[in-house]
Amino acid sequence: MVTCYNDSISQSGVNDTLTANTDALRRELLEKLLELGADCAGVARVEDLRDGPSERLFPNMKDHSRDHFAEEITTGLPHGAVYWEPDARSVLVYAVAHPAERPELDWWCGEIDPPGNKRLLAISREFRAYMAQAHPDIGVYSRRYHVERGGLYLKEAAVAAGLGCIGRNNLLVTPRYGPRVRLRAIDISVALEPTGPNDFDPCADCDAPCLKHCPQGAFDEQIYTPEETGLAHLPGRDGRYFRAACAVQMKVNEDSAQVGLMPEVCDHPEKIIKYCRKCELFCKIGR
Repeated sequence: MVTCYNDSISQSGVNDTLTANTDALRRELLEKLLELGADCAGVARVEDLRDGPSERLFPNMKDHSRDHFAEEITTGLPHGAVYWEPDARSVLVYAVAHPAERPELDWWCGEIDPPGNKRLLAISREFRAYMAQAHPDIGVYSRRYHVERGGLYLKEAAVAAGLGCIGRNNLLVTPRYGPRVRLRAIDISVALEPTGPNDFDPCADCDAPCLKHCPQGAFDEQIYTPEETGLAHLPGRDGRYFRAACAVQMKVNEDSAQVGLMPEVCDHPEKIIKYCRKCELFCKIGR
């Protein structure tokens, strides 16, 4: 059973007229992702994700920080635009938990993917192999992380799939793990009924310790407004998340990284980068 929301295969938006075959396929694919190591998974519709809030906001963002990826666009589209395969109909969004007691899951050993990323990639690789055997007639497209290299806006997809909500810390907040998850997605060529969104919202009455502990004050002032952007869904909900401030902290973490060994990642000493997670770790949900 998917663990991020209640009765996840049969709740929220399930149409009673779904054919037995489509319903069974959805259950099969989500259960396979869990079997392969995902901690939660859900389905979103491609049509619901096209031209979403983040994609519409991107051209007018005030802080294109860390945009060295702009020099490595592989989709042939403008920076920030999402590429979709012509026959993609559904997005399978899955997450692995990143608990506070396992910080090394997101430690970078030089330029080598951290253990958490390796686990996400392994799930994708094994799922594709399964689909090639069990459903060779279905198109399967693993998503990269960065939009510029073939990714999508994962948090928006996760909300549409019912995994949680976007919190005031601008992170996906799940019922079981809070924001301490890492996400990835796979597109398929079959139209499946979505498993979300739902009405989960733990931020409404929270005193937001996640915002108060940001070392760079990334939530201290409103950067975007609905009137200015024409969008109701803004970074940090009300436009208070400033990505450039977050990038400053990432640079601090990179500059202060110490050389060490991570045997599970590489067999030689490298700088081990431990990025700030205060907005995750101070969230009260899922502790």
